Amino acid sequence: MAKNEKSSGKVASLAGKILSGEKKPTTSDAKTLAASVLTQAPDKKK
Repeated sequence: MAKNEKSSGKVASLAGKILSGEKKPTTSDAKTLAASVLTQAPDKKK
């Protein structure tokens, strides 16, 4: 993982709203959050 990979403000805001119960997650929200997490996951060792 590159040192500069961070969640965007939009993704962080979405996660906060879902965790606080302010927003019910949609399928699109789940895909957005999953993509962000997978992008930031460490590279798989071979």
